[in-house]
Amino acid sequence: MDSLPAATQMGTEYYRVADMETRVESLFHSIALVVSAFILGTFLIAGAGSVLSALGFDVTSTATLPPLAYAALTATQFVGFFAVVAAYLTWRSDEQFFQVAVPSLRDLGWVVAGFVALFAVASALSAVIQAAGVDSATNQVITQGQQDPVRFLYLIPVTFLFVAPAEELLFRGIVQGLFRRAYGVVPAVVLASAVFGAMHYFALLGSEGSVVSTLAVAAALGLVLGTLYELSENIAVPVVVHGLWNTMSFLLQYLQATGAVGG
Repeated sequence: MDSLPAATQMGTEYYRVADMETRVESLFHSIALVVSAFILGTFLIAGAGSVLSALGFDVTSTATLPPLAYAALTATQFVGFFAVVAAYLTWRSDEQFFQVAVPSLRDLGWVVAGFVALFAVASALSAVIQAAGVDSATNQVITQGQQDPVRFLYLIPVTFLFVAPAEELLFRGIVQGLFRRAYGVVPAVVLASAVFGAMHYFALLGSEGSVVSTLAVAAALGLVLGTLYELSENIAVPVVVHGLWNTMSFLLQYLQATGAVGG
């Protein structure tokens, strides 16, 4: 995935320490990209909220919005992510940060393996957290959806069209790509996953329970997605797995909230 000669890349693909300029660039560009994506997303949400207010919706709290309006507002934030990614790629148009292609049969195999790996990691961590008696914080999306379960169904297309591709392009595509150039594959996956986990902090504000355990789970799932990208060398693979994972989570939450299955 890097442009190093094959003979050189063999010994430096998994771990290396690049020059100081590359290392500093990887850190500051990654932070700037993530912060910019959230800031732009926040501005876009504010603008969309004004439009919804003009249409007669009560936007004083997202909890009061009907499902379709809430889904539209959620999608708006990730338009900001797309815009930041597009701007950065345009600025660095002479460089390639990730590879993307229509998924092949091999890629579909990676999708299945990645989904199974996510399930295994999430289940193991959940068991450890429960055994430790830790009450994890709950994402605001889940908390509000439990009060209005239909929201979970509206969020399924949003997660496939906006959330999963926007987050994967930003974190696995560019951030992991920047760290890979500076430190190699293994540190890149770890560092990008740490950033990915930390960014979920904002979705946990106001929630009861342990924020640390929830962020740790998000970072661990990021490790799986990051590894999956490095193995498949196609950003579409973690995008699909991410979308499927969120879809399963929303469907399960919907069934539990409506009493179709036990909690």
